[in-house]
Amino acid sequence: MKPELRRFGSSQSPVVVVDGFSGDVGAIVDLAAGMAPFAPGSGTYYPGLRQKIGERDPAWAYVNRTLQEAAPFIGGGFDADGFELLEASFSMVTAPPASLVPAQRAPHFDSTDPNYLAVLHYLSVPSASGTAFFRQRTTGIEVINTANLDRFVAAARRESAGLAGYIQGSNEAFEEIGRVEAVPDRLLIYRGNLLHSGIIPPDMVLSPDPRRGRLTANLFILAR
Repeated sequence: MKPELRRFGSSQSPVVVVDGFSGDVGAIVDLAAGMAPFAPGSGTYYPGLRQKIGERDPAWAYVNRTLQEAAPFIGGGFDADGFELLEASFSMVTAPPASLVPAQRAPHFDSTDPNYLAVLHYLSVPSASGTAFFRQRTTGIEVINTANLDRFVAAARRESAGLAGYIQGSNEAFEEIGRVEAVPDRLLIYRGNLLHSGIIPPDMVLSPDPRRGRLTANLFILAR
């Protein structure tokens, strides 16, 4: 493994990147393929398909192993003494750009809780994809909290209507403050209240097949 701590934006928000995390990404892709087909991401704005991983699934051991091996990076990068798992899933971006609703065309956040962390494992990923982080231009907001939430939402509603497709770098409403390229077997850890979006190239294959499309494992944890 090769860990790296990066900091983005004026907030200097920590983002942990670990390359060569599992050493056997092909076996994890096989686990995901065995759970296909995935279901639509109902109840969320995720632009594709998700398959939740539960205790009875063959991939559960992978989830436990990932969190155990990521624990030192979570503790070091986010000053956490421990954490609990909230949700685990395999995810695939499959929505065509023209089908996106306004909320899917702009960067988003997962929670206003600074202890809510996303642990993202890139598995089968096309080149030039990844994850980008942003600042809202009109408000200067990078990190969402209870104090600035209403201000962020009001501005986002005004501005997202003018956006089209997946966000590609900076635009008139949002400034990109950092990005991490998707590399197979790269682990990414960041706070869910940091504005972010998947980097989805215009020519990316939007296949629902875990062996062909953009496959990631998404683990959400609460640090303490």
